[in-house]
Amino acid sequence: MKIGKRRSAGLTLAVASVAALAFVQSASTQDDWIKIGVNLGAPSIRLAVAELAPKSVEQQLVSMTQIFNTTLRNDLENAGIFELVSKSMMPERIPSEPAEVVFANWTDPPAAAQMLVFGKAESINQSLVISGRLFDVRSPTNPSVLGKRYVATMNEVATREAAHRFANEIIQTLGGGVPGIAMTKIAFVSKRTGSEEIWVMDYDGFNQRPITSYKSLSITPRWSPDNTRLAFTSYTSGNPEITMFSMVTNRRIPFPTYKGLNTTPAWSPDGTKVAFCSSMSGDPEIYVSDANGLNLQRLTFSTGVDISPVWNPKTGKEIAFVSDRSGTPQIYSMTSDGTNLHRLVSVGGDASSPSWSPNGLFIAYHWRVSETGTYDIYVIEIATGRIIQLTHDARRNEHPVWSPDGRHVAFESTRSGSRQIWSMLADGRDPRKLTQDGQNWGPNWSN
Repeated sequence: MKIGKRRSAGLTLAVASVAALAFVQSASTQDDWIKIGVNLGAPSIRLAVAELAPKSVEQQLVSMTQIFNTTLRNDLENAGIFELVSKSMMPERIPSEPAEVVFANWTDPPAAAQMLVFGKAESINQSLVISGRLFDVRSPTNPSVLGKRYVATMNEVATREAAHRFANEIIQTLGGGVPGIAMTKIAFVSKRTGSEEIWVMDYDGFNQRPITSYKSLSITPRWSPDNTRLAFTSYTSGNPEITMFSMVTNRRIPFPTYKGLNTTPAWSPDGTKVAFCSSMSGDPEIYVSDANGLNLQRLTFSTGVDISPVWNPKTGKEIAFVSDRSGTPQIYSMTSDGTNLHRLVSVGGDASSPSWSPNGLFIAYHWRVSETGTYDIYVIEIATGRIIQLTHDARRNEHPVWSPDGRHVAFESTRSGSRQIWSMLADGRDPRKLTQDGQNWGPNWSN
């Protein structure tokens, strides 16, 4: 695998792995869905989300309440664990206070709900005050499950944040204690300003904004476990270097400059170490260092390219990476000291961009099938070697990354005609386009 200067870093920057086609399964079956962990086998909860009513006709309050309602419903719909009651099936009388809930209106058809979200929005001292409730409408003697109050500035960003927080509370309460992702961010690469820069957006695509303005090539963003730093590859010096950026101070953090190509950084789960690819020895290999770049250790020793390391976030003891030592890019695994090297999957095509699931049981990756030349997203179950295909016949689908709840995957796709960031449930359902402007790729999900 020859390394061209700029091409190499954007390169098969993430390369994944494959198995015989006979072992590749569709993720459309319930069994696959359960094992990937969208709902962990629990049936979907039928949830009615009643729109909160503004308590006055003040225009700003009405506008912010609409934003809150839209955001909350979108978050709950995107969670993957609910069956939302259609608005057309809801009773005409929508409660804003507990005493106004007529339980039969919600438990009987057509609503047939198990849970009800309702509440009110008020303007108090020029602030938006949200009172939100979650009721178990099938338990009328003790229905209250959740009651929250949020005070927000009367603007869209603060209102959306309040809705995200309420959604997260509902998701964690009803979703087996798994925290919601509505407050998470996605870092990505965008060329909309003319050069490849690092951008960040909310998990649902809102509030897209640039982090760098280097007017150079910046790629492979990776969040630190505490979300305070981004590590990425920058060509500002003309040579690909690992760059650290503080999300707290909005400034670069010192990191050593090594000779040769240096790219695809990856944080250890505790944030104390960084693994990355470097050709400082003359050949692209996997190295690991402290988070400040010191105490450097070389982990791989092979001809060809070893690149795109990713740590097992559950144990912190294994690193998966891409290597073409067998002739084509494939995914390998080793312990974090470089021992116990083995190939995770084998057979044809190119496998790239490994992303380890939060529970450590799966690796998502993209695979270019030799026979067809197509690029699709797959998941391998580490324990069994079983392969599950998530995307099908939708142009190029690459660079998957798991959400911190393990229920979603973000990826890049050309299915809409240009390269954009999408998200989907971890079983391949409900793809959602997150970016629109310019070319966007290489997503990485915060914690």
